Amino acid sequence: MAAHFGSRLRKGAATTAVAAAAVAALSASQAPGVTADGHGRQSAAGATPTGPEANTDGAATGNSPYYTELPPLNSPSPAPTTGTPDGTPVVQGPAEARIPATVLDAYKKAEAKLREAKPGCNLTWQLLAAIGKVESGHARGGNVDAHGTTLSRITGPPLNGIGFAHISDTDRGAYDGDTVYDRAVGPMQFIPSTWAWAGRDGSGDGKKDPNNVYDAALAAGHYLCRFGWDLSTAADLERAILSYNNSRDYLNTVLSWLEYYRKGAHSVPDGTGPLPSRRSDETAGAGTGPSPGTSSPAPGRTAKPGGGTTSPSPKPSAPSKPSKPSKPAQPTPPAPPSTPEEPAPGKPTPPPTATDTVDRLEDAGTGRLTAMAGDAFSERISTRAETKGGKPVGKVRIRFTVIGDTDATFTGGEKVATVVTDASGVAVAPALQAGERTGDFRVHATVAGRMFPGVAYPATVTERAADTLTRTSDTPLTCTPGGEFADEVEVRATYKGAAADKVAATATLITSDEDPAENDKGPHFKDADGNPARTLKDLRTDAKGLLKLPKLYADDTTGTFLLRITTAGGATLTVELQVDPADPANPSPSPSASS
Repeated sequence: MAAHFGSRLRKGAATTAVAAAAVAALSASQAPGVTADGHGRQSAAGATPTGPEANTDGAATGNSPYYTELPPLNSPSPAPTTGTPDGTPVVQGPAEARIPATVLDAYKKAEAKLREAKPGCNLTWQLLAAIGKVESGHARGGNVDAHGTTLSRITGPPLNGIGFAHISDTDRGAYDGDTVYDRAVGPMQFIPSTWAWAGRDGSGDGKKDPNNVYDAALAAGHYLCRFGWDLSTAADLERAILSYNNSRDYLNTVLSWLEYYRKGAHSVPDGTGPLPSRRSDETAGAGTGPSPGTSSPAPGRTAKPGGGTTSPSPKPSAPSKPSKPSKPAQPTPPAPPSTPEEPAPGKPTPPPTATDTVDRLEDAGTGRLTAMAGDAFSERISTRAETKGGKPVGKVRIRFTVIGDTDATFTGGEKVATVVTDASGVAVAPALQAGERTGDFRVHATVAGRMFPGVAYPATVTERAADTLTRTSDTPLTCTPGGEFADEVEVRATYKGAAADKVAATATLITSDEDPAENDKGPHFKDADGNPARTLKDLRTDAKGLLKLPKLYADDTTGTFLLRITTAGGATLTVELQVDPADPANPSPSPSASS
């Protein structure tokens, strides 16, 4: 479980020294996937952190608590393999290097899918394993079924603003069982409001379940790879981890496990992995078992101080003196069930957060959102959060969601982006990138953690267009009756001086300049069956804006003819074709054998 509790960690000097040594080893070794990048990398223009401490979208986990155990300094490389009587190999190695089989498979499958979907991210399964270890101890030692779904719910404490962030319920308890506050859920500890847009179906069952390790691992991978981050660089790796949980201690703990798993890890049967202990919001050595809302230890294990587990070991008890008979105890009436609506007795009511003070969202001067297919929108969406009195509200998370039948996305390929408002209450969304699908859609701006109407921004993607067409050659196009033209017609399309690629075009042999109707005689193309064709549709320029037409043929009619080429956007070019009888003194190309 993840949290921003760096100042609240109760770890001794030895633990801190281990973390420092592990992080120092990571920086010094610069193992593959963590290369130095002193300057960092700017991402999603204005919507991403400007430094490693920045927190763009409130953390995937809502900054919930996490487990602070650190790996040992010795190498986790497994010892030689032995075998059981039935021949099943058993890999021996440190307990800290054990990862339950199904959970490890989920991490590796997520890496493979991200390698295909976002190859520039360079996500590794070891990073997912490091986060999964810190968040839930690999689903509490691999307490999952054959499909990767946890056998019991893994949830964090209610985010009620008392020692944690204040996030009111956003899922009506569907994922976390709490209808008042949100809680981090599942093996990778997503809060419901984040899962609503970051959730993925990694198991292939058609559902997005944060309690399924395949779904959760794939969602975590996409979350870490948003904004075009390259996790093979130290700067982007830090940004991604801090966006998952905005705590330097959390960052150092994850990096320690990442380096440890890079040196080696091995699979163990589900349910036999070590259970997590020492949660970040608990005093070291003073834990009282599972955290509120978390699953119970696996069968056969009992909770030990700090949240770990031990095997049951009965202790002999001293003989007690016989006591006098006493009156039967009167049954105590059951206490009414507690509800999360009211804070625990003696605890103060949390003060309203900035999010609580938002009364409405207003457009902050966004212009018309229009872009050509394949281009970036020049206009950026700008939204302002205001109180009931019209005052701006800073430090509020605004979620922008692309809605509709469109393949347009924000920079980085995501359809959802969350941006924190500045001191003037304004949040500027990342740049929109149009896809190939034309038409209208909208972007909806809402306040993360609130459930009142937001602001809808209409947007339009138009088809690719050209404003100019020119021939690439000035050679006259001539032919003799019944022959074929020696040169093929090639044109270049441009838009505002730049090559216009993938632009739709039509070519027609027209009657005259005044009559654009299709001519019924003279030069022609040939269709697939070899029959004359005087109109070609569904043509498209190439990546350089070039369009080369098929070969032209002539019938027995002589004279001057016109070929008109038009494109989306209004570009038009009329090309002159000449069919003259052969001149014995200066022969033209002879008729083809096919003609």
